[in-house]
Amino acid sequence: AFSIDNKFLEQQISMFYCPLCVKPMRDPVQMSTCGHRFCDTCLQEYLSEGVFKCPEDHLPLDYAKIFPDVELEQQILSLPIRCIHSEEGCRWTAQNKLLQAHLSVCEFNVVSCPNRCDVKLLRRELPEHLQHDCVKRKLHCDHCGDEFTGEAYEVGHMQFFVVVFKGSVFIGVLCSQHHQQQCPRFPMQCPNRCGTPGITRETLMAHVKEGCSTAMVLCPFKEAGCKHRCPKTAVGRHLEEATHTHLSLLGGLVNRQRLELRELRQAVEELSGSRDGTLLWKLTDFSQRLQEAKSRTSGSLELFSPAFYSHNYGYRLQVSAFPNGNGSGEGSHLSIYIRVLPGEYDGLLEWPFPYRVSFSLLDQSDPALTKPQHITETFSPDPTWKNFQRPRPGALGSVRGGCLDESMLGFGYPKFLSHEEMRKRNYIRDNAIFIKASIDVVQKILNS
Repeated sequence: AFSIDNKFLEQQISMFYCPLCVKPMRDPVQMSTCGHRFCDTCLQEYLSEGVFKCPEDHLPLDYAKIFPDVELEQQILSLPIRCIHSEEGCRWTAQNKLLQAHLSVCEFNVVSCPNRCDVKLLRRELPEHLQHDCVKRKLHCDHCGDEFTGEAYEVGHMQFFVVVFKGSVFIGVLCSQHHQQQCPRFPMQCPNRCGTPGITRETLMAHVKEGCSTAMVLCPFKEAGCKHRCPKTAVGRHLEEATHTHLSLLGGLVNRQRLELRELRQAVEELSGSRDGTLLWKLTDFSQRLQEAKSRTSGSLELFSPAFYSHNYGYRLQVSAFPNGNGSGEGSHLSIYIRVLPGEYDGLLEWPFPYRVSFSLLDQSDPALTKPQHITETFSPDPTWKNFQRPRPGALGSVRGGCLDESMLGFGYPKFLSHEEMRKRNYIRDNAIFIKASIDVVQKILNS
C-alpha cells in the first residue's frame, strides 16, 4: 500500500520501523507473545533461514500467535508524506495511503510510451513525445491514404529516426522519402520514358510488361531458340519477316523434345524394374480381388506384376496370377504364370528362353514363433515350348489390353496352391500375399 522510499514529512517514532529492514513497516505483523512487530515479508524471509525465534528477544516462536497488525498499518498509512518526486519539483503532500493514486497522475513520474517504443520519460513530457518524437506514432500518406508508423530505418550504414511536420524539416523529408519507396500509389515514371501519365508503383510492372509501347521484349518463339529482341511495336514486323526461321526452330524443338521423352521413358523403365533375375511381388487387397474373381460371370481375373529382367541386358519377363485360378485350377486354386515380354535387347539374346524358373508363395509367419514354410515350384523351359520363343513386337500391348495372344499366355501352374491350403498358414497376412519369382541364370551358365 506504500513505497519503501516514502518521504515522511516528520521524523517518525521507532515503533513504525521494522527492526529487520529498518524502514517503515509494510503489511506489519505482531507476535502476541512478546509484542514485537515486523514487516510480513521481512519476517517470512528471516524464518526461511531456519531460525524459529523472535529476531528481537530470541524467544521461541509460536506461529499460531503471529497475526496482522491492522491498527499499526492504518497508523502508518495515515502518516503525512511528500511525493517521492519532491526533489524533482513535485509539491504534493498528503496521507501515505493516497500516494499510489497520486503517482498515477504525477507529472514527474516516469512512464513508458503507450506506443511501446521502449522509451521511458516523465509524464509531463509524454504529449510532446507522442506528437513529434515517438518512432511508432501514426503517420498519414497523401498518396495511398494509409497510416504507418514513424519507425527507424536504415539508409546505407546510417540510421535515421523520423520526425515529421512540427519536428525537424530535414528529417521529415527523409521520412517522406522512405515511405515513397514502399507506397503502392506513389506516382512513378516509366523506365522506358514512354510518357504515359498516371502510373503508380503498383501498376508499373503491369505497364512495362503489357502496356508500354516502347518496352523491349523477346520474340514469342524464344523457347524455340529465337534470340531476337525489339520494341513491342516492332514484334509484328519481326514475326512476318522471320516465319521460315521460326518454323525451322520449332521443328528442331519438336525433335529435341521427342528425344528427351524417349530418354525419360527409358530411364523410368530402367529404374522401375528389377535386373537381378528376382521379382518380389506384393498383391494387396487379396480378399477383395479373390471375391471379384469369383463373382465374374465370364473370364478369369488375371493380375500382372511389374516387368523385370533376368539379368542386366537380359530377358524381359512378367509374372501373372489368377486369384481364383485358371484352367484346371479355376474356382479352387491360386494360379501363377510367367511370360516373356518384348525387350530392348532381344536381338542379342539366345532363343528360346533357356533359364530355369522358380515360383514361391511366401509364408508370412513370424520366424521367431515357427519356421516359415514357403511353397516353391521350379521348372526348366523346354526348347519346343512356344511360350518361350522370342515374342513378337507389340504383343505386350495385347496383354495389357486384356486380349491375350496365345503366344503371350506364358507358362506356369494352374494349381499352384489351393485356397484351402493358403488359409492353413500365414500365406495371406494383412490381406496381402507375396509371390517371388527367380531366374536361375547362374545355373544355366554352369551347365553351358
